[in-house]
Amino acid sequence: METKLSPEKILQLGMGFWNAKTLLSAVELGVFDALADGPANLATLKSRLGLHERSARDFLDALVALGMLKRNEGRYSNTLETDLFLVRAKPTYVGAILEMSNARLYSSWGSLTDALRTGQRQSENKEEDDLFAALYADPERLRGFLSAMSGISAGPAKAIGEKFPWKDYSSFVDVGAAQGMVPVTLAQMHPHLKGGGFDLPEVRLFFEEFVAKHGLSGRVKFYAGDFFKDPMPNADVIVMGHILHDWDLAQKRMLLAKAFDALPKGGALVVYDAVIDDERRENAFGLLMSLNMLIETSGGFDYTGADCQGWMREAGFSQTRVEHLQGPDSMVVGLK
Repeated sequence: METKLSPEKILQLGMGFWNAKTLLSAVELGVFDALADGPANLATLKSRLGLHERSARDFLDALVALGMLKRNEGRYSNTLETDLFLVRAKPTYVGAILEMSNARLYSSWGSLTDALRTGQRQSENKEEDDLFAALYADPERLRGFLSAMSGISAGPAKAIGEKFPWKDYSSFVDVGAAQGMVPVTLAQMHPHLKGGGFDLPEVRLFFEEFVAKHGLSGRVKFYAGDFFKDPMPNADVIVMGHILHDWDLAQKRMLLAKAFDALPKGGALVVYDAVIDDERRENAFGLLMSLNMLIETSGGFDYTGADCQGWMREAGFSQTRVEHLQGPDSMVVGLK
């Protein structure tokens, strides 16, 4: 029997940026915030959001067709998911990463072909030597970046809190802690733990503000430093999340070696990222994240679980394992 081929999947993938930009603009305009208190009709939303007469109906109905809004008897409302995850006032808000994607990544990805041909990053400050130095020098951009990191770290942090044997340890430090989502989550889930976050001095204010907001200032401490120049703080467990993929291979190996040096015998290193499956066939998000590192950084790339375990063993870790967390993220654990 002859198989009937269709270009539908190819066209959906190739035109997928339509879907993405529609959602990103909805977050930017505050569509889901405007519906946080209940349904609203077209005229009300058009006024609240400042939409043009020509665009409003198609835009909102496109969000309905994409499953981001519901419409009943002419009134629009959030779905269960968008109400939980895309309303800014809620602690479950993950839209900060979409805000950053809209403001920065969307335009940078337009230069993917150039990145593929040259191997050079294509972000908005591509002429500058250090992406993170430029980012950290602007307090408002830094706040947005740290908030975005919290959004993508919340789920993995909870999974690490559930899957790692924290009862066997009493302290931890999150290296590259950003706003502090991982330390806060772990401290909330395991009251016996004392924790800390290690990041550049510019992050202290944002970290301590976030920790204090959750009532954990007595148990979660900020350590200021540069993990390339300074030793890592000592703790029973060192966590390194969405950090290792930012750097080239020599830098990755250096960070793992420094983590090994900071741990006591019996201590553990937990590295998590969108770890690519060893056959490099299934975790499309991890592979696309690696392309994002191509665009965003000078030498960063994502890696397989086997890659990371090999680097850990080179650093001196005696036992290693890979364990899935959620979605595209997995953790690689090394024991000293």
